[in-house]
Amino acid sequence: MTIKIPFSAITPEHIYISRRKFLRKSLYTTAAAALLSACNSDQTTDGNNNGSGSEYPDEQGNPSTNYEDIINYTNYYEFSTDKSLPTQLAQNFISDPWSLSVGGLVNNPRTFSIEEIRSIFNLEERIYRMRCVEAWSMVIPWIGFPLAQLLDIVAPTEEAQFVRFETLFDPTQMPNQKRPVFPWPYIEGLRLDEAYHNLTLLATGLYGKDLTPQNGAPIRLVVPWKYGFKSIKSIVKIDLVKEMPISLWMAAGPSEYGFYANVNPTVHHPRWSQATERRIGESGRVETQMFNGYQEEVANLYTGMDLTINF
Repeated sequence: MTIKIPFSAITPEHIYISRRKFLRKSLYTTAAAALLSACNSDQTTDGNNNGSGSEYPDEQGNPSTNYEDIINYTNYYEFSTDKSLPTQLAQNFISDPWSLSVGGLVNNPRTFSIEEIRSIFNLEERIYRMRCVEAWSMVIPWIGFPLAQLLDIVAPTEEAQFVRFETLFDPTQMPNQKRPVFPWPYIEGLRLDEAYHNLTLLATGLYGKDLTPQNGAPIRLVVPWKYGFKSIKSIVKIDLVKEMPISLWMAAGPSEYGFYANVNPTVHHPRWSQATERRIGESGRVETQMFNGYQEEVANLYTGMDLTINF
């Protein structure tokens, strides 16, 4: 289940939050905090700032993560391997003008400007859980549109089996790309049926605002049943291909990171358990759900597959 409304109809944040406070008092009498988990308190806010996540619950009743936590606790290794530094280092990142080229095995290759993307597609709000492979998580109210809508425009050929995504490579703006710590640029991929799934989103904003640079401006992928590293940021190129793409993490750590990266509490990372997670901005830990809680929607994509091998 997703929460979907046209982007143009989104209520201003301060009004939306006030209204949600009233509705939440009526609709939810038990605290969702008992279901949540957190990271260290010195790395997050107390959850009561502007953009309070308690007013943006997902369909399971989990409050969205505080806006300040979302924009200040990020994995964006093109800028830094430190989670707090991308906010500072990305301040002058240029995300407009921006071009997204879509090609490969398609009938109608096309290059989109960010302005075209915002005008062609009907932007929606979707509140998704996000689970990092490092065993922390957030609940984020994204603004975006299904990737399937873009794919329909370019019309994949019958040969196309996978979708390959590529992040901007610009060491002048992304300082960590000057270091050979990873095989830049960042590459990710999805199977074509995964890409066409209704949950798969191209996001241009969160909390009713444009994406910040540290969160992947101006456009990023969001695949909520997979670990967060699959949701590639600042995309400049999408290609339809026949062979499975080798992602950055597959290339960097093939024994630790597979192509599918489905959230699976029974398949542990070689260096830590995936059975539980800590929800940023809250206390305690919660059990991790298969496919991050989206099992009903996506389990059919993997019928007959051994997910301990296809991790």
